Amino acid sequence: MTFRISHLCEMLDQYLPVEEVANVYRAYLFGAEAHQGQHRLSGEPYIYHPLTVAKILAEMRMDYQSIMAAILHDVIEDTPTAKEEVGKRFGEEIAELVDGVSKLKNIEFSSKAEAQAENFRKMMLAMVKDIRVILVKLADRLHNMRTLEIMTFDKRRRIARETLDIYVPIANRLGMNSLRMELEDLGFRNLYPLRYRTLESHLRKARGHRKELVTKIEDTIKARLQQEGMEGRVVGREKHLYSIYKKMREKHLSFNEVMDVYAFRIMVDKVDTCYRVLGVVHNLYTPVPGRFKDYIAIPKTNGYQSLHTVLFSPYSVPIEVQIRTEDMNKVAEQGIAAHWAYKTSEGVAGGSNSAQVRARQWLRSLLEMQQHAGNSMEFLENVKIDLFPDEVYIFTPKGEIMELPRGATAVDFAYAVHTDVGNHCVAVKVDRRLMPLRTELFNGQTVEIITAPGARPNPAWLDFVMTARARSNIRHYLKNLHRDESIALGKHLLAKALDAFGTVLESISAERITAILKEFSIHTLDDLMEDIGLGNRVPIVIARALLGAEQNSSETSSDRLAYRPLAIKGTEGTVVTYAKCCRPIPGDSILGFISAGRGIVIHTKQCKNVAEFRNRPERWIDVQWEKDISVAFPVDMRLLVINQRGVLATVAAELADMEANIEHVDMTERDGTHSSLVFTISVKDRQHLARIMRRVRGIDQVMRVYRMHR
Repeated sequence: MTFRISHLCEMLDQYLPVEEVANVYRAYLFGAEAHQGQHRLSGEPYIYHPLTVAKILAEMRMDYQSIMAAILHDVIEDTPTAKEEVGKRFGEEIAELVDGVSKLKNIEFSSKAEAQAENFRKMMLAMVKDIRVILVKLADRLHNMRTLEIMTFDKRRRIARETLDIYVPIANRLGMNSLRMELEDLGFRNLYPLRYRTLESHLRKARGHRKELVTKIEDTIKARLQQEGMEGRVVGREKHLYSIYKKMREKHLSFNEVMDVYAFRIMVDKVDTCYRVLGVVHNLYTPVPGRFKDYIAIPKTNGYQSLHTVLFSPYSVPIEVQIRTEDMNKVAEQGIAAHWAYKTSEGVAGGSNSAQVRARQWLRSLLEMQQHAGNSMEFLENVKIDLFPDEVYIFTPKGEIMELPRGATAVDFAYAVHTDVGNHCVAVKVDRRLMPLRTELFNGQTVEIITAPGARPNPAWLDFVMTARARSNIRHYLKNLHRDESIALGKHLLAKALDAFGTVLESISAERITAILKEFSIHTLDDLMEDIGLGNRVPIVIARALLGAEQNSSETSSDRLAYRPLAIKGTEGTVVTYAKCCRPIPGDSILGFISAGRGIVIHTKQCKNVAEFRNRPERWIDVQWEKDISVAFPVDMRLLVINQRGVLATVAAELADMEANIEHVDMTERDGTHSSLVFTISVKDRQHLARIMRRVRGIDQVMRVYRMHR
């Protein structure tokens, strides 16, 4: 039977005032007229789709504005109706909601990555503005997934992939469990139809064998509760198909191994009863050690609350039991839509642990990520990290509890405390023991961050941090740091170029500088310096332009010789890099090549790649090593050794004794008796390398040693 407006009004009459239901009916009449003559691919009138979306929201008992937005969500996009007309008829709040949902319809996840990321960013920011936008969109997606069979196979798979990758995690993050599970199963059915049918068939067969056992356990739990004078609703719960599939795939289990867990849910009247029931079931069946979780005292990030325990049953199968109040059950199923009370000025109603408040906190964190992200791709990456939380609970030294995703490190914890703590952290104490910053944290640990005023984020942290907050803050800091370094190098290079003409930047008039900035379409002098430092502009050309001299890109070698060589000391930061093809070290004769976007790249003068750049002299800059350098530099060294047990350990011990840190080692067998070892080691200079090579040559098993140039 087709769902009609009369059915929707009957549903709304149960919880909305008459005047609000009347407004919904007005929206329906407007939508039906706007969509007049339009049909879905199935052949039914188009208005049936927005009406069914409204029904899904009514089942969640959403407010009347959300229901109206659901009915009108396609009128701006798919009909000539303008946003202004919707606002005029139904008010600005409804118009903004409808416009927000309409913008989300443009998301095409099969398009280019940049466009996908930008559309995703718009969607998340629309959520921040009014979270009801995404609730309408999720209901819209659910109905589209229910009617997906009319589409072509390729389109079904694309939409199913998009649903599982984006919309399911959002529904999960907002605590909307029932909607999430249906989206998961529908996505699974359309993305992997054969796997779905196979699992469904096995589940149907297994259900018959399990029914009697489930009933026995249910009756036993009910009888024990009555015996203890407690009232509770006991429900045997079946795993849904997608969760079975995921567990089989991730843990490499067979179907029978996954189905060998019987799940039960016990709903009671209040929190105190939850803990009393836990004692009853632990007394009834023996609990499995380490499998108890208290999500009531420490709710999940999305507001979910429940007691979880696993028990040994007398039937040789484990039993999973979830104990919660009826209110917690509503929140677990509907998330932020449970007990919906939307107030524009005050935010979402609810206690401090409510799903609504937690959703708001998450949305505020999205704004911070958006401000720190350099582009839409980075924002998408950060939010995706944030959408898959599997929490661990960590204690601060004062006993406060902090939630972090599983796999989070001490640096993630530092940034969760405060951005400044993260930016200046130097060490960590985990349960009072000093540990490395990359240490992974686990449930129940007490973590204390040690900071230093002069410390700053390390780019290597990006290799192991897990949280979006930490990643975005580190990148934001390094981006600004990189700009400062580029500006400083640009000033240095331009000063040298001007020195070749016997002048300095301070002697050039402000009017002349402004004219040059305008000519090159650059906003500020710092932007120009950054461009020079990054190698996007050649300093000698800028110097000539500033002096009004005729620009001549074919700079002669004598022009370059007018520079005093730039001193390199290894601490210039990211704007000076060292070529991996020749790995220059102090003592080598070197040249600098100004590379667009990378600043100055240092090569040895003997490097074979230098010849390729000889025809671009305007890009070269004379450089030389500083006299006192304390930094170590990587260098490649190849050894031909006799293939004997322990030779690698012998060489490594000699290198360590010579204060050479081993960064990487490769070993390949050349024939049955000889092997080739390639070490990347850190050395101070050519003399240090020469001493190391002499020492290594003295090892009996070493036949040959030489420095490598790739």
